[in-house]
Amino acid sequence: MPGKLYLVATPIGNLQDLTLRALETLRSVDLIAAEDTRRSAILLRHFEIHKPTVSYHDFNERAATPRLIAKLLAGENVALITDAGSPGISDPAFYLVREAINQDILVEALPGPTALIPALVLSGLPCHRFVFEGFPPAKKGRQSFFQALASEPRTIVLYEAPHRIASTLESILKFWGDRRVALARELTKLHEEVRRGRVSELLEALAQRTLKGECVLVVEGHQTEKNSHRQERDNGNEVLSQNLLLQ
Repeated sequence: MPGKLYLVATPIGNLQDLTLRALETLRSVDLIAAEDTRRSAILLRHFEIHKPTVSYHDFNERAATPRLIAKLLAGENVALITDAGSPGISDPAFYLVREAINQDILVEALPGPTALIPALVLSGLPCHRFVFEGFPPAKKGRQSFFQALASEPRTIVLYEAPHRIASTLESILKFWGDRRVALARELTKLHEEVRRGRVSELLEALAQRTLKGECVLVVEGHQTEKNSHRQERDNGNEVLSQNLLLQ
């Protein structure tokens, strides 16, 4: 019988966010495929997990997938983890999951930590309807990316590298306007920070700072008169405005 592929969410900062189910699974599998085996070793040592590990990342996933599928077909159980968060959410997993499904291998996803949901609920922006767009293109396709989302009415969640935050905020200001936005940084870690305000206000506040750590941007959707009235009815604009003052 083939083994099972487990997609295991790992902490985005605080190691205590690893679930009991994830811990039990990592201790029981035959092999752990990790995005960066050096970073994953810190987590595995902390919980005294002693299992063989192999690399599975953006640059080798096409070559590594057949080798992992062969092990699964041979009856081994394999856990896939990334550096932080849930495999497949702006992290490698797609090729392996697709091929496992094609080979009738059971795939089980263990829910757990991910940066986008805490950032969304901490933003103070409407979270009953939202879109997650991952990392904006760094170069090619960047302008068309922002243009395509200019009329999106739902709250927009983006991941971004700290050294590109200012550039991305400038693109948002240019293509989407001076919308309300929240910047969540270092979520679940010692220096967790959430800044809220207009795009222009965040740009001004960040002008003299050098950011570090993983960042999530949560941006207000395009506002028309119709959806503005709906938001006021559903969320209470007065309270929302007070909560969105720049911290």
